[in-house]
Amino acid sequence: MIDRPTSQAMEPTWLLDQLVTAVPGARSAVLLSSDGIAKFWYGLTLDEAQVLGAMASGLCSIARGVGKQFGNDDGVRQVFLELNGVAAYVCSAGANGVLAVLADPEADAGVLGFEMAQMVKRVPDHLGTPARAVLATPAADGHR
Repeated sequence: MIDRPTSQAMEPTWLLDQLVTAVPGARSAVLLSSDGIAKFWYGLTLDEAQVLGAMASGLCSIARGVGKQFGNDDGVRQVFLELNGVAAYVCSAGANGVLAVLADPEADAGVLGFEMAQMVKRVPDHLGTPARAVLATPAADGHR
């Protein structure tokens, strides 16, 4: 059984469901904030979504650094990671968001990448995540 808060039932989870079920070989997906917090997921438990979210956030961060050093800018189109038994696809999704999909290694990378890009273009309002508010720090003189 998939772990999911009830408040999530009517949120962008249906978009992730649609993506995973539309692409042969796709297994699961997670939408997360760029700092790695899983917001919505399909085909994963909460713990798995959090782990995949942290991994995807790290991959995007590394890719942004490579883009700044060797590319034309720091934008990340897609990161692909192939392991024995699973492939991970990660892309930017709206403002401060990341979309990650796990698939069988035999899944068509072109089709999955295309479908992820189309999803991000079609529904940017659902995929973006607001930046976290910065917490106020205590005053320098010790008054709180």
